[in-house]
Amino acid sequence: MDDPTGSAGYGGSESEQLEVTDEENLRELLGTPLRRTLDKERGRLHGLDRQWLAHSPFCLVATSDELGNCDVSPKGDPPGFTLVLDDSTIALPERPGNRRADNFRNILRNPHVGLLYMLPGRGDTLRINGRARIVRRAPFFERMEVKGHRPGLALVVEIEQVFHHCAKVFMRSGLWNPESWNPEAVDSRPAIAKALETPEKSLAELEGYYGAEYAAKLYG
Repeated sequence: MDDPTGSAGYGGSESEQLEVTDEENLRELLGTPLRRTLDKERGRLHGLDRQWLAHSPFCLVATSDELGNCDVSPKGDPPGFTLVLDDSTIALPERPGNRRADNFRNILRNPHVGLLYMLPGRGDTLRINGRARIVRRAPFFERMEVKGHRPGLALVVEIEQVFHHCAKVFMRSGLWNPESWNPEAVDSRPAIAKALETPEKSLAELEGYYGAEYAAKLYG
């Protein structure tokens, strides 16, 4: 597909942009958060947080290295894939993927992580911030087995902040509204791989790879 923004210059020149550079100016523009918004942060899991984790099949994990270079990676599995080890500790299994290990490499340099847990169809989310470590063996690995696959690694997070986030962004985006879905608006995953990653392979080969073959290797 053509790049719809390639030459239009929608961002304008830097001289035309007015940058916010300090928190005082930021607060003038955004206002002050309500006291209840600040007070809702907790350091330990509530029973309702545990309920959310027991039913959530997906989260985003944000990390940065010691220089502040950031990464956000998706994690997903059957609902309840995140184990609650105690009121201030959770664990996430690592499944077969592309082996880039961006988050893991960041955590080795900077243990601070942010997690955003979603429930399909729900606009509110659960946010957890804390310190992470990578574990290669632990008794709880047995509970992380799916379809005969036991993870080789797990991410253990010591919780520092946990709170629920409101639904406004999901309502604005219409994310869960099927009438707003248009997956054919952009090129297919095989077409993207052909153009940007493996041009030496044919589109037919890539369509085969990202079809039944791909689904068969989710845990293998």
